[in-house]
Amino acid sequence: MSGIVSYGAYIPCHKIETGEIASVWGADGSAWAKNLNVYSKSVPGPDEDVITISVEATRQAMKRAKLNGDHIGAIYTGSESHPYAVKPTSTIVAQAIRATPHLTAADFEFACKAGTAAIQTCMGMVGDKQVENGIAIGVDTSQGAPGDALEYSASAGGGALIIGSKKVIADINHTTSYTTDTPDFWRREGQKYPRHGGRFTGKPAFFKHVMSCGLKTMEMAGTEAKDYDYIVTHQPNGKFPIRAAKALGFTAEQFETGLLTPRIGNTYSGAIFLGLAAILDIAKPGDRILAVAYGSGAGSDGFDITVTENIEKMDRSETVEDMISRMKIVNYATYAKYRGKLRMGGSN
Repeated sequence: MSGIVSYGAYIPCHKIETGEIASVWGADGSAWAKNLNVYSKSVPGPDEDVITISVEATRQAMKRAKLNGDHIGAIYTGSESHPYAVKPTSTIVAQAIRATPHLTAADFEFACKAGTAAIQTCMGMVGDKQVENGIAIGVDTSQGAPGDALEYSASAGGGALIIGSKKVIADINHTTSYTTDTPDFWRREGQKYPRHGGRFTGKPAFFKHVMSCGLKTMEMAGTEAKDYDYIVTHQPNGKFPIRAAKALGFTAEQFETGLLTPRIGNTYSGAIFLGLAAILDIAKPGDRILAVAYGSGAGSDGFDITVTENIEKMDRSETVEDMISRMKIVNYATYAKYRGKLRMGGSN
């Protein structure tokens, strides 16, 4: 059985509060924060992108597992904000951790669930004994148009999971997916900002897929909500994951640890990875976790996970909570400069 050998996370050290964004557009910040259940969001620095965040998260995972690049046979990076249209993020990560040249690498795209598709691919490679370990990465530096609703939540961050079959800290017992063609959210080639599909958003997209995938995963595992210690789902805002978890039969005690969006915003492909990292930071042997990703377009991946005794042997310092606690507030002008929202004369 393949499982999680190690994990890493990275959240930028800057954040902007919802009220600050609202004040620029003459909107009610308190109302926006309450409506979305998002009170601040992470802001990547001018020298941070999907590549740098992926490298940081992967290095933390490698350090925790005490592995070097020779033990890695595959790297897959899921994101919808890769810096290059033609140049893989994964090859740069591979070089940075000295895993080249004897490995396979590729970049994945499936909106916010590209990273969990990478997990499933690594599981297949490990299970078929094609590689000793594979690294699945989910990272984004998401964008929302100035003044658009997405600007209040679209943020940055992500994580990396080393998938293998030896010394696993968490067994992945079951995985399944639920996929349809649902046009709820998209960004065409050449467009800077994404668009929402109006009536296709919400119930026919996020809730239909997360609920269906979550129920199918539990059916495969022969479990019910009460059998789990934690649940983490995709987090486009701070309300949807709570509503979905409760509908699946889970309580606040089960979903609060992995619910990070109210404080760091929607990290897109990074959301499941960061929520799972926050859980693994405090998990005990025997704890059971249900993880359900979602990506627009649309699809969900579900995972039934059981924490093993090896978790207690791992150095779990530098936690997700540590990263959140040291985030510094920036104003809208700094945020706009960092995110490239300001265009100088003569620039494209």
